[in-house]
Amino acid sequence: MTLEEKVGLIHGNGIFRSGGVERLGIPSLKMSDGPMGVRREFEDQRWFLACKTDDYVSYLPSNSAIAATWNKELAYTSGQVLGSEARGRGKDVILAPGINIKRSPLCGRNFEYMSEDPNLIEELASSMIRGIQENDVAACVKHFAVNNQETDRLAVDTDLEDRALFEIYLPGFKAAIKKGESYSIMGAYNKFRGAQCCENTYLLKSILREEWEYDGTIISDWGGVHDTKAAANSPLDIEMDVKSNFDEYKMANPLLEAVKRKEISEDEIDKKVRNILRLMLRLKMIGEESEERESGTYNTISHQQEILKVARESIILLKNEENRLPLKKNIKKLAVIGQNANILHSAGGGSAEVKALYEISPLLGIRMELGGNTEVTYRPGYYVSYQKVFDIIGYQETSTDVMAERAKRKKVWLELEKEGKEKRKEEERRLREEAVLLARETEDVILVVGLDHHQDMEGRDRKSYELPYAQEQLIEEVLDANPNTILVVFAGSPVSMQKFIGKAKAIVWSYYNGMQGGKALSDVLFGVINPSGKLPESMPKTLSDCPAHKFGEFGTKGSVYYNEGIMVGYRYYDTEDITPEFCFGHGLSYTNFTYKDLVVRVNKGKGVFLSFSVRNTGKVAGAETIQVYVSDPVCSVKRPTHELKGFTKIFLQPGEEKELMMELKPSAFTYYCTKSKKFVLEGGEFIIEVGSSSRDIRLNQTVRVE
Repeated sequence: MTLEEKVGLIHGNGIFRSGGVERLGIPSLKMSDGPMGVRREFEDQRWFLACKTDDYVSYLPSNSAIAATWNKELAYTSGQVLGSEARGRGKDVILAPGINIKRSPLCGRNFEYMSEDPNLIEELASSMIRGIQENDVAACVKHFAVNNQETDRLAVDTDLEDRALFEIYLPGFKAAIKKGESYSIMGAYNKFRGAQCCENTYLLKSILREEWEYDGTIISDWGGVHDTKAAANSPLDIEMDVKSNFDEYKMANPLLEAVKRKEISEDEIDKKVRNILRLMLRLKMIGEESEERESGTYNTISHQQEILKVARESIILLKNEENRLPLKKNIKKLAVIGQNANILHSAGGGSAEVKALYEISPLLGIRMELGGNTEVTYRPGYYVSYQKVFDIIGYQETSTDVMAERAKRKKVWLELEKEGKEKRKEEERRLREEAVLLARETEDVILVVGLDHHQDMEGRDRKSYELPYAQEQLIEEVLDANPNTILVVFAGSPVSMQKFIGKAKAIVWSYYNGMQGGKALSDVLFGVINPSGKLPESMPKTLSDCPAHKFGEFGTKGSVYYNEGIMVGYRYYDTEDITPEFCFGHGLSYTNFTYKDLVVRVNKGKGVFLSFSVRNTGKVAGAETIQVYVSDPVCSVKRPTHELKGFTKIFLQPGEEKELMMELKPSAFTYYCTKSKKFVLEGGEFIIEVGSSSRDIRLNQTVRVE
């Protein structure tokens, strides 16, 4: 292989593909965004939509929704569906899953991520990756590393203490590699300790290649490479970008010339090429097994059925006073209020957007559930005014230039209108009054509120913890008009509920839940299925309660230091006894579960084994997620009150009881020692806690672990 051919392999030669070597039969790697489904097709040579009619796909629940299931099997199933659809669309690499820690509720991409807790991420991400790669498609876990905000995302320099790095922010990636065996990984946009993540020798070489012994392919985020020498001398294998001048990428002609000038060793190029060829062999793109490669399918009925299973288990019942839920199906009249009842979310959010074959909205799902014997009346309730009219380019910019360029080739009509402030206020008032009147006149009311992809989106963080579009005023007035109103919140991140939490008797939470989201929601509301979702993140009462914001560091003057250290999410709230609105792991059911008979046995050097029983004491079948936390009350370093170290989900019929056995490995009791630069087990007494959430511990026992 010539030097020119080798260099051609390690950078983009199309917007979503790397180069190939036709002379040797080495193909290009075809990639696609895909955290919620394979993204629509782009033109090969430019960042423009291809406007095809055959790139509709299945729209999956977001990673936040998958995490809310607390179900490893469903994470695996989600991966299988995503991998099959990617392969069916002819892709080799799907740029998923995103597993960055949810540090702040304001992060615009939180909906793409799983949790604030590394253990939950470890288990679900590794399961999802295995499902993806069964289809001979590479998962590309992202964004490595410490990438937790969209503000100044291309240049912000992040830093934190080593304990937080190794205990909170890296374990998910390590599990993705060691347990999930992810074939590829994507570098992040931000800097870490002064160096761009996609060129960062400490992250990519010291940790990824040497400490974790990773032999997979490292791919840059699109436009994440800034310096030819730094990138070439790092373990980065493929540079991708949004620009069309492929030969001018940092690892294209500039690298070729640098090698010819002896400024960079050709050996560095060879390492990258070997990693790329190894990936192709694993995917059966080349070699003896190429005829046996999976073909994949997309938009199948079986995929839609699997997506419904995930969506159903992801919905979280936050509050249910007076057993307001489930509703009865034989009601004669029902009011559905709120724009989020009728908004389709699949086409927004940035690189997570999906060209869905269909999407069932909450309103449609409710009407499908009730049929023609119930009069369902809808009112939007609030006014959605989008200042950003379209988002064509997606990653880096939003511009009318794209539309102007298209207009040169096709007839395009644009009608843009910017409403005045008074007109907007008048419309808000009118819609709110109509909704309140309907709520007052109707016995059963479902109010659907929340965020959309003009808040939950790539490239921008939310500016406020409060709900947008004057929804808080709508909620208060509707609840005053009808105190029995069922409140449904759709969002990718926690929102403030302070103004209405005391009034609402029933609150249901849904993350962006895929093409079957409305069907899944109606199944929960009307008792077709029993809700079993649990929060994968804490919901603070106020933004100032969140440690990322309480300590004043969300990024200033181009840098951010994580002053909260390891005290992220429930680790902080539970340790400092700060009551959140809803705690980590919380989620109610239409039935009740009791726990009993905890037995803990220590097997020296092999970990701790525990057994206990759980019984469904209610009248309907249901699922419970049992969470196991470890507390280290006496330690030479500060540790959180407790940390999640295991979980399992079981399904029980009314009156059914099951004995469960779980194992905690020795690593569950360790912390990262900054002096020895490794995880250590400080022998002594630990408390094993078994519960339904981080603040609902049912059983506990003290054991000595050495």
